[in-house]
Amino acid sequence: MHKFALTLAVAATMVVSASAAEVVGISPNKPESGPYVKIDSGFMVPYEITIPGTEAKLKMIPIPGGTFKLGSPESEAGHTAAEAPQIEVEVPPFWMAEHETTWKQYKPYMELYESFKEFQAGGVRAVTDENRIDAITAPTPLYEPSFTYEHGEDPELPAATMTNYAARQYTKWLSGVTGNQYRLPSEAEWEYAALGGADTAYHFGDDPAKLEEYAWFVDNSDEEPHLVKGKKPNQYGLYDMHGNMWEWVLDQYSEEGFARLEGKKLKALDTVAWPNEPEPLMVKGGGWDDDAEHVRAAAKMGSEDEDWKEEDPNIPLSPWWFTSYPSTMVGFRVIRPLEELPKKEAAKFYVPEIEFLNLDVSDRLLEGRGVLGLVDPELPAALKEDK
Repeated sequence: MHKFALTLAVAATMVVSASAAEVVGISPNKPESGPYVKIDSGFMVPYEITIPGTEAKLKMIPIPGGTFKLGSPESEAGHTAAEAPQIEVEVPPFWMAEHETTWKQYKPYMELYESFKEFQAGGVRAVTDENRIDAITAPTPLYEPSFTYEHGEDPELPAATMTNYAARQYTKWLSGVTGNQYRLPSEAEWEYAALGGADTAYHFGDDPAKLEEYAWFVDNSDEEPHLVKGKKPNQYGLYDMHGNMWEWVLDQYSEEGFARLEGKKLKALDTVAWPNEPEPLMVKGGGWDDDAEHVRAAAKMGSEDEDWKEEDPNIPLSPWWFTSYPSTMVGFRVIRPLEELPKKEAAKFYVPEIEFLNLDVSDRLLEGRGVLGLVDPELPAALKEDK
């Protein structure tokens, strides 16, 4: 059982130069209603922002810190070796997006490719050795959009088929333009949030009979993704943690599960299997075409580049896009930690240390088939001026 309640005070500190009232998502006063998390500098509260330079909004929900058991017991229906052995993990508080990243939120990042190309040609906002830490690559335009948009591109549909690398770069863009640190969750953070305080297979218990109330999965999806927030949220107010889309996390996938962590005292980031190979990388939560056992909180899947890029017409294959099922039901959502890491330490969230991937991206940049651009709070104004 998680050792917290949503209103429980947590032992956390946050070093800020401004007062709590000036930090987005932190209030100096206890809210009269709604979820909150008590911290030393005030109260973590839900917040909604308009992503700078876009018309897209982002709503974040506070998730209280606590401890839980990562993975699943052998007795759980659908249990696999990759979910064992269960280990106790301490999770510091963070905010999580209330729903999966939508096309409305993702397309402004996609559109950066052309703008960065224009900046590059005009010598505007040049990337140098000194500022490279603030640069991202923007995804190349879709060569064959019909794969990615097989199920449409309604602004409120979850974005799909981006690679783990592209999802990470998106979170770096979001961090740069907002001035707050956004990233993918670790497996532990994702699973902890999905459970909503429960210690069962689903946040509502072990019996999947109620799953249709909370999830789009094979029994009710009509073989397609659905608009976000179409089902009931979990105890924290998070939607679609079970089903609809598989969601990227920071970790490399391994059939060996958590054997390397057994017997250790761990915080969430201590548990991360930092990727050093291009595949398999981990997705969590199950998708619209999965059965009940595959949308459990502990369920996970590893990516397979050859299969997931089978229909990619690019040579070499794109580091930003997949084309083929099941990538058509793979997306992500962002988190924002209460305690941010220094910029140099945070680099691991945005560019995994995968030699083949980084060489691939570098080659594309040299060939002019990829582009680097700076992301900071001044970028939205520069983009507006460019138009």
